[in-house]
Amino acid sequence: MQNPLVPQWLRGVDPNELDHRIWPRTAKRSENGALEIAEVPAAELVRSYGSPLYVIDQEEFESRLITVNRAFSDAASKVGTSAKLYYASKALLTAEVMRWVVDAGYSVDVSTGGEMAMALAAGVPGERLGLHGNNKSLVEIGRAVSAGVSAIVIDSEIEIERIASVAGAQDKVQPVRLRVNSGIHAHTHDFLATAREDQKFGIAISDVPELVAKIRSHSHLKFLGLHSHIGSQIFAVEGFVAAAERLLELHAQLLSGGDIPELNLGGGFGIAYTQDDHPMPIKDIAARIASAVAAKCRELGIAVPKLAFEPGRIIAGPAGVTLYSVGTIKDVQVTESGSAATRKYVSVDGGMSDNARPALYGAEYSATLATRRSAALPALSRVVGKHCESGDIVVNHAMLPSDIAVNDLIAVAATGAYCFSLSSNYNFVPRPAMVAVKAGQAKLLVRGETELDLMGRDLGLMPGGEA
Repeated sequence: MQNPLVPQWLRGVDPNELDHRIWPRTAKRSENGALEIAEVPAAELVRSYGSPLYVIDQEEFESRLITVNRAFSDAASKVGTSAKLYYASKALLTAEVMRWVVDAGYSVDVSTGGEMAMALAAGVPGERLGLHGNNKSLVEIGRAVSAGVSAIVIDSEIEIERIASVAGAQDKVQPVRLRVNSGIHAHTHDFLATAREDQKFGIAISDVPELVAKIRSHSHLKFLGLHSHIGSQIFAVEGFVAAAERLLELHAQLLSGGDIPELNLGGGFGIAYTQDDHPMPIKDIAARIASAVAAKCRELGIAVPKLAFEPGRIIAGPAGVTLYSVGTIKDVQVTESGSAATRKYVSVDGGMSDNARPALYGAEYSATLATRRSAALPALSRVVGKHCESGDIVVNHAMLPSDIAVNDLIAVAATGAYCFSLSSNYNFVPRPAMVAVKAGQAKLLVRGETELDLMGRDLGLMPGGEA
């Protein structure tokens, strides 16, 4: 009898199967059934670098950089314009990742002084950076202008004067965009939707003409164009099209005051985390957006502007896998619709400190037994962490072999975006290491923290109890 707790989309899933819509294309099982990523055994990685462990398939990441860039560049070319790609560094930011991104011809989108400092330290040229953020400090703005960033995205009226004064003090002309709250409601989690009226990002459409006039009144500012970002993990293209059409109407009105070379339509392109996810191929999304932009421009009687996009998750997410070690296992009896059912709780050595998304957004993930292939019957399982929170869930619904055992390894797919970025030291748990794998080789990108690292910041542990 089918366990009534099993979601419809999970029924019939083979727990040994690796669906490459979700897992990196190099992920496979060896002859003995153990998981390998880029020809490197998962067990070998854990022996060398510890558990939990973030693993980034470099070939998958680099391939996605190429695929996404080509999709938007080809689509833009077909409508007589060009596309500029900014990698959204908030998805995954390390020095090595920045080098992969720049080598692939991308610019980099940063949203804080810390992200900007890391990108610059990794060798990203200032002209390849774009600065976002709803509360940019004078220090951050000053650093951006000094570094020669290609664009600062203005998020509120007060920033116009801030950026103009800083640019003037440095005797520079700073290119800027204006982020517009288009009012388009993306089909995504409420916390991920960033174009609703009642939220912190962007300028109301009605205020745009006045603020663009203010930007243009400053000799130390150069207006590049409008910017929109409607949310994250979006599968449907209609929201992007609607936002583009609204911004182009504004764009056409603003042309009477001067040239507007660009239109930035942001990012937020979704990926598959589970069998229930069916994102549109990025090539089709790019083609639909470009075609809609061209059609709207013809309707308005204006030239097609240069287009800019900010992909992040769609590049980094599927390239990542997190490895965990199983600690405890318990079967929990649950009453569902008047009948008893069993859910297997599998506790691992990480949790919400290395992946906050299930706790924040109710995000779903896919998991598999990495140590071996199993012929045992699949059991509905919930992979949970070691933190002192009932909401500390790593994978809410998973079909794992019923013979899963202590010290087995579990792999969780599509963890390349936002897991490392959102990681914390909750419950004083050190953050995991991160390694890149490619063609049978592993390279440490970020060393794992130790308890001594965490205690080293506490001045109360210094001799005499003070610094």
